[in-house]
Amino acid sequence: MATKENDQIIKENNCETKMGFPCVLEAFTSIFETGSISNKCCGELVVLGKFCHSALVKRTLENPLFKYVSPATIIAQSIQTWNNCLALIDSPSPSA
Repeated sequence: MATKENDQIIKENNCETKMGFPCVLEAFTSIFETGSISNKCCGELVVLGKFCHSALVKRTLENPLFKYVSPATIIAQSIQTWNNCLALIDSPSPSA
């Protein structure tokens, strides 16, 4: 989990500009705490892309504020949030 690699990925792919702040908060809460992510924010997350999503989560884990969280748990939550959003976006819903 090299900081430089994640920073480079994030910078080169403009990862930090692809999601609105409210959706960033929703995604963060669904991964690092307990919360859900709305359909709208799932859409933004999928547009962000898995590459950016993973790099941003890994970079957040490198922050000293998160030294007491389990990286394995966070990565698992991150994958679950991604997969849930992908399934939601991929399946057409009459109430969307």
